[in-house]
This record gives sequence, structure tokens and C-alpha cells, in this order.
Amino acid sequence: MPQIVYLTTEYDFIIVGAGTAGCAVANRLSEVSSWKVLLIEAGSDENFWMDIPIFANYLQFLNINWGYKTEPSTTSCLGMEKGQCNWPRGKVMGGSSVLNYMIYTRGNRRDFDQWEALGNTGWGWSNVSYYYKKMENMKIPEFMQSQHHGNNGYLTITGVPYKTPISEAFIKAGESLGQPITNFNGATQTGFNYLQVTMKNGTRWSSARAYLNPISNRRNLYVKKFSTVTKVLIDPKTKVAYGVEFVKNNKKYVAKARKEVIISAGTINSPQILMLSGIGPKKHLREKNIKVIKNAKVGYNLQDHTATGGLSYLIDYPYSLITSRMVKNQKHFQDYLTFHNGPFSVPGGCEALAFLDLQNMNDTDGYPDLELLLVSGGLTSDESLHRDFNIKEKLYREMYGPIAGRDLFMILPLTMRPKSTGRIMLRDNDPFHHPLIYPNYFSDPEGYDIKLAVAGIRMANKVVDTKPFKKLGAKLYARPLPPCEHLELDSDEYWECYARHLTFTIYHHVGTCKMGPASDADAVVDERLRVRGIKNLRVMDASVMPFVPAAHTNAPTFMIAEKGSDMIKEDWGVPL
Repeated sequence: MPQIVYLTTEYDFIIVGAGTAGCAVANRLSEVSSWKVLLIEAGSDENFWMDIPIFANYLQFLNINWGYKTEPSTTSCLGMEKGQCNWPRGKVMGGSSVLNYMIYTRGNRRDFDQWEALGNTGWGWSNVSYYYKKMENMKIPEFMQSQHHGNNGYLTITGVPYKTPISEAFIKAGESLGQPITNFNGATQTGFNYLQVTMKNGTRWSSARAYLNPISNRRNLYVKKFSTVTKVLIDPKTKVAYGVEFVKNNKKYVAKARKEVIISAGTINSPQILMLSGIGPKKHLREKNIKVIKNAKVGYNLQDHTATGGLSYLIDYPYSLITSRMVKNQKHFQDYLTFHNGPFSVPGGCEALAFLDLQNMNDTDGYPDLELLLVSGGLTSDESLHRDFNIKEKLYREMYGPIAGRDLFMILPLTMRPKSTGRIMLRDNDPFHHPLIYPNYFSDPEGYDIKLAVAGIRMANKVVDTKPFKKLGAKLYARPLPPCEHLELDSDEYWECYARHLTFTIYHHVGTCKMGPASDADAVVDERLRVRGIKNLRVMDASVMPFVPAAHTNAPTFMIAEKGSDMIKEDWGVPL
């Protein structure tokens, strides 16, 4: 590689990663007109096609996806090619808020109160709820006047403009089981409802569109795209971070920060960058020939919500969102282009969800341990979908070939409060090589996670076994999954085998740069998101979460960015 180019401009703050958190942080820090802020992103801009909600599942086939895969496991992802689950992550302005399914859920107040109880002062619900309201521009009519929501933030929250009869049956099924129709971002969380989404006028409202587009004229915010940060520059004696190295077009550059470097590269890339910079488990770094600057548990504490995929329910009516049928219907496309509604406005086919506390089903203020996510289509509704999840071709054809083209829907049961934890490790010291990802799904010693997965499957079947779904002729597609056909159908052992083979991620990876007090040996950052033992270096993204909340993690990541930005202003004497 040619010699290093030193940027002549010095910045006050350098933000690594223009994802969900990074774009929000860049906006908030550049509000201080005297601060020069540099935002560095490895990817490109998003475009019009990326913002059409129904196409969400196609986006991971583009170069805006980092294309990560987990390492093979004996406990999960057994039905995937080479035993590896796909872990898509956004390599684009807006990060994974451009790849995700736009579902907006904050989490349960108990999640954040527990974060605070672990020693993270200021992260309880009474504190973080302020930032949820600050960032929101709530446009769902029945929630706009609610004390629980905000109307002046950058992040527009709407409902999905189009609803199938499948989603209507799902909501009625919840009512028939005695569950409330709830605002799961309101006072309580358990119950059923249609999705709240980060969309505006029927289009994806990514972090870049929400936080960067409105401030494109700010002269103190600088953005470098197609630029991959390879390490943070840290003085080994003083332990002060003073800049970053990054590569663009095969040239290596150095950018210097007068005040702070902020890593917002996400749960996979943030620990990778820290470890490449000499911050991480000393034994692991030495094995990779990296000079240790700070011994820390970087990469540990990896958590994710597992989902059991492929649970398919056949119906007697043409209500499914089948791609080939939608594309042939010119009216659907015209409706979307003209009015931004119709089936193309449904985010990847997802329409509604339920949060349930299986231990306290009659408690309207429960603490969810299960989510049921309704998808008004199935693995056969789109030829690309099984490849999204890396399902073995032979298994897919054998299992789902007989129902190709049929109308159906899926319910994905998600474990909301998993016990299993994994780890991110370096493959080597080359920043352009993907790290090793060990999610360790279903590996907790007590077997809590796999038992909950089985209970979730049974709950999904119970929801479909109600009058509202019977009116659609809904019935479980009960063909035995080939690797599990030796087990008694509908036994706990069968469903456990099923869950271990068709293990899906819903992209909620967190925790690899854990926030915690000085007494927590596993903590990487303190309650102000400062990397312990290093000055002028913070991490601000989903990787700092002490544990995964009972939520899709996009909203909590925005909240962390908003709260973290205020902390930086406070620490540098800027009035809020």
C-alpha cells in the first residue's frame, strides 16, 4: 500500500460508521457550530429502490450488505448451507436502518431499569423515555396526542399504509385469546397490534434520510464515503485516542481528532475496530500479532433474538404477498409510485406482531419473553427468501417445494430475553477480513432458550387455531422437516430439532462492547459510553447494550445515539 496521506483538516470529533447511531450522532454534534465533525462510512448512498418497503429482503443481495456469516455450530443453524446463518449488516449511508424491516419498538421499561440496576446510572426508563420522545415524529393518528410519544423529532413513525386480511385475522385472533390490542410503545407492552415503522409517506425513513438529509447545508459536518476505518490511533503511553486510519481507493489516510473519536460501527464492526486498535482480550490480540494497549472483554457478551423460521400456514384465499403475483399486477406498482400505498408499502411482508409474557398471560403489564411476528407470505412467496436465510437448497426444495405458489403466511416466534451469549473474534489482523462470529444460539446450560423457542412455536399454532384464522381456512403446513422426521411429529423433541435447523436471526445483535460499572470485569465502556482506560474514545451503538432488550433493536440504538450525544455536549461544557 502506498504512503499514508495525512488530512490537513483537524476535526473536533470523528465518528466511525454512518449507520443508525452514527448519522444521529453526526447531526447532534454538528448542532454546535464551532465543532468540526467528520463522519466516515465504508459504503455508498442509499437510493430510491432501497426505500421501497416490500423489497427489504432483496437488499442483502446488494453490495450495501457486509455479508457476514456465523461460524458453524452444533446447536443452531443446522439447516443452513455449511451450518452458517447469514448475518446481514448495512454497508451504506444509514447502515442497517437501510437493510432492516423498519419495525419500531422501544423495549420494556424493565429492560432499562435493569440496565441502570447493573450500575449504569442514568439509563433507567425515566431517563431514556425522554430521548425516545425527543427523537420521534409520531404520525399514527391514535398515538399523536399520547403523552408517551413525541412529535418534533427527526424520526418519523407511521403505520403500514396497506393491510391484508391475514393481518386483520391476526389481531382478532389475539383478542379471541383474551389479549389486549396495545400500543407496545406506550405504557404497557404485552398484546397484539399492527406494526409501527420508521417510514414516511410509505417509504423507508432511514437514519441517513432522517438525520442527515435535513442538515446537508451544515458547513461544519464533513462526510467521507467509501472509506473503511482500519484502526483508532491511540498514544500507547498516555492512552489518549487522537485520530483514525482509514482506507479509500487503496490509499491509506490519517484523520486527527482534537476532542474525541466515536465508534458507531455496530455490534460486529465496533469490536473488530477496537481489537485491531489494541483494545481487547490480551491473549487473543497477541495471538493475532496486535500490540495490546488495553486488556478488555471486547467482543464478548454477544446477544441476539433467535427466531424459528419457516412455520407456514396455508390459507384458502389469495391474500398472501406473493412477489410474482404482485409484480404482474401493474395497479399495485402504480399505486405505490403514485400514492405510496398498496402491497409494495408492506415492509418485507411484515404486518403485525404480538409481545407476550408466557409466564403471566393474563397480566396486561407483563414483561415479554416472546414475540410473534406475522409475515403475510412464506418462504415460497419469493424465490430469494430462503437464500436470505442461507437455507440449504435441497432441504428447501424437499420441504417447501410441494407448496410453491400457494397462499400462506408465516409466524416467527422470537425469544425476547435469551440467556445464551456469544462472541466476536478476529480472524486475523487484516481489517478487510471478516471477523469470526460465534452467536452460540441455544447454548445456555439450563436449556431456557430452546424451551422458549418450542413454547413460541406452540403459541403461534394456538393463535392460528382460532375462529378468525379458521375463516381463512388457515392450517399448519405439517410436512415433517426432513432432518427431524425420525421424531414424533408435534412432540417437544421434534420442535426442538426444527428450531435448531431453521434458526433465523432478526438482526438484533448487541452487547459486544458492554456498558457497565468499574466493578464489572466484562464492561468495555462506562455509563457515559467512554472506553474504560482510554481517553477521548467512546462507543455509541447497539454494541454497548448490557443485554438485548425486549424490542427490535433499531429504536433503542437511535435512543443511545441521542442520549450519548447529549452526554458528549455535557462533558465538553455545552449547554443542552
